[in-house]
Amino acid sequence: MPYLASEEGSLRALESLMTEFFHSCTTNDRKREIEELLNSFAGQPGSWRHCLYFLSNSRNEYVMMYSLTVFENLVNKMWVGVASGDKAELRSCLPKLLLSQHALLPFFIRNKLCKVIVDIGRQDWPMFYHDFFSNTLQLVQSPSLAPLGLVLLKMTSEELVCPREDLSVARKEELKKLLLDQIPTVLNLLTGILETVWDKHSVAVTTPPPSPTSRESGELLSTSVVPTSANIAESGALCLLALECLAHLFSWIPLSSSITPSLLASIFHFARFGCQQAGQMVGHAERARLGVMAMNCINELMCKNCVPVDFEEFLLRMFQQTFYLLQRLTNTHSHSNTHTVKSRLQELDESYVEKFTDFLRLFVSVHLRRIESNAQFPLVEFLALLFKYTFNQPNHEGYLACLDIWSIFLDYLTTKIRSRLADSDSVINRYKDALVLLLREVLNRIQFRLNQSQLEELDDETLDDDQQTEWQRYLRQSLEVVARVMELLPSQTFSVLFPVLQEDLDIYLGLQQFIVRSGTTGRRLNITAEADCRKLHCALRDLSSLLQAVGRLAEFFTGDVFSARFNDALAIVQRLVEVSCYGSQISLYDVEMAVPSVLKPDLIDVHAQSLAALQAYSHWLAQFCSEVQRQQDQTQFVDLIRSSMAATTPLINAKVPEKLLLSACHLLVSMATTVRPVFLVSLPAAQNIFNLITENHNHRLPQEAHVLVCRALSNMLLLPWPSLPEAEQQWQSRSANHTRLLSSLTQQYRLLPRPPSHHPNSKTVIQQTLCVLKDLVDSISGEATKSRQICYHSLQESVQVTLALFPLFIQQPDVTDEMLSFFLTLFQALRVQMGVAFTEQIIQTFLSMFTREQLAVSILQEGSSGSKAVEKFLKILQVVVQEPGQTFKPLLPSILSLCLDQVYPIVAERSCPDVKAEMFELLFQILHQNWRFFFKSSVLSSVQRSGAEELMENQAQFITAMQAFGQSFLQPDIHIFKQNLSYLEVLNTKHKLYHRKLFRNTMLFHFINVLLQVLLHKSHDLLQDDITLALYNMAAVDFPAFYSSFLPEFLNGCQGLDPHQRTTLARNFTPERDLPSFSQGVYRIVNDLRFYRLCNGSLPAGTLKL
Repeated sequence: MPYLASEEGSLRALESLMTEFFHSCTTNDRKREIEELLNSFAGQPGSWRHCLYFLSNSRNEYVMMYSLTVFENLVNKMWVGVASGDKAELRSCLPKLLLSQHALLPFFIRNKLCKVIVDIGRQDWPMFYHDFFSNTLQLVQSPSLAPLGLVLLKMTSEELVCPREDLSVARKEELKKLLLDQIPTVLNLLTGILETVWDKHSVAVTTPPPSPTSRESGELLSTSVVPTSANIAESGALCLLALECLAHLFSWIPLSSSITPSLLASIFHFARFGCQQAGQMVGHAERARLGVMAMNCINELMCKNCVPVDFEEFLLRMFQQTFYLLQRLTNTHSHSNTHTVKSRLQELDESYVEKFTDFLRLFVSVHLRRIESNAQFPLVEFLALLFKYTFNQPNHEGYLACLDIWSIFLDYLTTKIRSRLADSDSVINRYKDALVLLLREVLNRIQFRLNQSQLEELDDETLDDDQQTEWQRYLRQSLEVVARVMELLPSQTFSVLFPVLQEDLDIYLGLQQFIVRSGTTGRRLNITAEADCRKLHCALRDLSSLLQAVGRLAEFFTGDVFSARFNDALAIVQRLVEVSCYGSQISLYDVEMAVPSVLKPDLIDVHAQSLAALQAYSHWLAQFCSEVQRQQDQTQFVDLIRSSMAATTPLINAKVPEKLLLSACHLLVSMATTVRPVFLVSLPAAQNIFNLITENHNHRLPQEAHVLVCRALSNMLLLPWPSLPEAEQQWQSRSANHTRLLSSLTQQYRLLPRPPSHHPNSKTVIQQTLCVLKDLVDSISGEATKSRQICYHSLQESVQVTLALFPLFIQQPDVTDEMLSFFLTLFQALRVQMGVAFTEQIIQTFLSMFTREQLAVSILQEGSSGSKAVEKFLKILQVVVQEPGQTFKPLLPSILSLCLDQVYPIVAERSCPDVKAEMFELLFQILHQNWRFFFKSSVLSSVQRSGAEELMENQAQFITAMQAFGQSFLQPDIHIFKQNLSYLEVLNTKHKLYHRKLFRNTMLFHFINVLLQVLLHKSHDLLQDDITLALYNMAAVDFPAFYSSFLPEFLNGCQGLDPHQRTTLARNFTPERDLPSFSQGVYRIVNDLRFYRLCNGSLPAGTLKL
């Protein structure tokens, strides 16, 4: 291409190349050829001159875009090496080109050209390009060129305030300061544009919005000023650009007097556009966009938490304006009903409503504390409008976003009351009516009988990232608001909720009369009319939700308020027990009915929720249990427990629907674990469950239910009874019963043939049994020593069997994984009971089985059972090395050897993130918990010796461990990097790692070097703060050596710098010793070093550097 004589010929050749490149028939190989040709042309000195010609004389969009890319590359990557005359020519030509062509250019080409001009300004303004900013401001003031000026102004704000790293820190700071100096002028110009457009198109003289305290807002709304539709499109586009500009400026400028009341008034004028309904006037879409953008500006100001004192008055004015907008949004005239508010919001632009909700959230979360005490702001009236706004939202997402705002407000109120106990009643009374109203309306919104069509729209099948359906999320958020109100107004909440619950309970409890015989043995629900079925469906869905609400409130009846609220709680628990017993007695899930696909899941859910709600009161029952121990009459408590068990045990049956079965199992576990009544195990209902589990192996429960029931039975025998002395705990008989229980549960497992047959059943037996045993051990891990002793005594034989089976299954990773999971739980909970000798035997068995070859096979199948088994093994070793005292110290050398000589070489150069994470944690725990294994002397004695020889043992392993940590910082895995950096920091905090002579003399500067290189390469930018803190702690070991020795050495080793730049970098890193200054120094040296390399790389070959 360059050999073509004329520029005209070059242009034609470029156009045909570009057309060919983007043609659908062009092959990838040909595209690569064209790309190389274009790149080599762009890389030639002076190619920009051709591009200037192409840009001026071509209408081909591809050619224009290519030419601008050449300019962009020249300015951002090669500007330092461009001759000053050429720079001056570009500074002159490109703006002229923009002015002459901007109306003809496609907008994306125009914007790209603007960007190149702004990039030049970023490099050269004000020294070499003194009229860059003044030219932009002139354009903004010119009636015909104002849109172009605003595009340039917004780009200037974007590119000069947050420039990419092609600038030195000093230049970045200079640009920000220069722009801040211009802000008052800029804001005045933008205010002028907004005011001019508003005045030009207004029908009447503008009046300010009413004070929020004025009662005349209704009349005012009808006469408020609105621009006519004339020329709305043209001037609307100009205002949109001005508001976009303001939004970006507000994102970084501080709150100050430059943001004048008149500017704010203008923004709110346009924010009002969003309140106007579609079809009300011409140009609605344009107005809606202006409303959205104006709210964007307001929200940028609202985000700022740092408010100068003299700005508080200004904020009040903002909130009064917003109060007025909220009045407009929720305004209904006397003759209309509340539905018009909803239809009004429905007709507004969705984005505007979202922005307005964002504003309200920011107001409540960031500024409410500033405004609440101000007599000029009517907070209670504001809450009334927020209430109206919330409950007229046109969609569920909008409603939930508003509920979030109420939650923030309720949290604020709760915190305020806790901090001002003296006048808490007056605070509560101020908001009491509003909160009761909120509570009633939120409860209404979750009820199907009041909102069936809206609630049926919510998906109740697809799970989101939090493992809940859309309906469950809706219900949970609603119940959280109910719970927060309960915390503030307990008796009122109870009196609102209980009657609503009672109403639906009466329907449910009355179903028994509609059950009739069907055939010889069956039963049928005699409700068939469609209206009755629908009514029943709604009542059941609501009962299910209200039972969840009652369960959610359980925490507000325990602790200090137990006695004061005892009667309310007792009424609830008795009712829940009654409902649960009723459900289990008439087993409605077994009854034939008219619409089984709808009503059967409803009935099962109500039954399951009644058990779950009762389970939520287990902590209350536990407190009741300890209270009645001191009393003679325990009848009330005993009756509650006996009835609860009578409701639970009939459901523990393989034929019961799983949802119901699991609810019953969880309730049983809570009774055994949380409540722990002395008489529980002797109840006939409990005995029936023991018999079911120990004798009936043919009708086995589903695995999850089986595990839960075994846990409950085990805990009945193992957990100490509360408020009883040790002598009355009956440990002997309970221990014998526990041994019998486990003997029965593990019978098949212990009798497996060895070597095991290849019968598929043997693997199932192993996995199911170990799953149960692991759960039993896990559930008593935090309990008293006696419970753990009994548990281990009952388990002993099964543990021996598992250890004997382990080598036989080493080639079956899924079984090995299950066995190691069991051993991991054993080590975490019962290692003291297992004793040293047996623990050593287990570890030695594992160490001998996990040969290098076996480890390699397991680890390299990433995410497989084998890989998981190795992770569990490393976790077991972590538990062992953390054991205090000398117990397991003899195992340390072999564990270290496994870690450094066998696992590390396999994972060092591979990703294997899970195994690697566990291996490094093991290394860290070895160092942290066994520091004296390496350093004999204590920290104190090493400080006293001040520089004398440190006594070190196992030095080679310590060095290898540190090298492994260092190596991990050269790899891309950001999680391992973060984890290992934090480990080094802990070792330094606890054991002065960085100060140890060996580390300081041979490793310290290597680590600092590696961490600085990571910052330079921007490979782990998310960890910038963590890395800088670690660098500071390492440098703090010897600041003088860091500044005088390491820094010059580091800079001398950096490629792509000249001596003068090295000196400048070293000089700019001021030798400060506090963390903020040091962090600033690190940021500056890293940024400027990258900048110098970029500059030097852009200089033509043979350039003389002064």
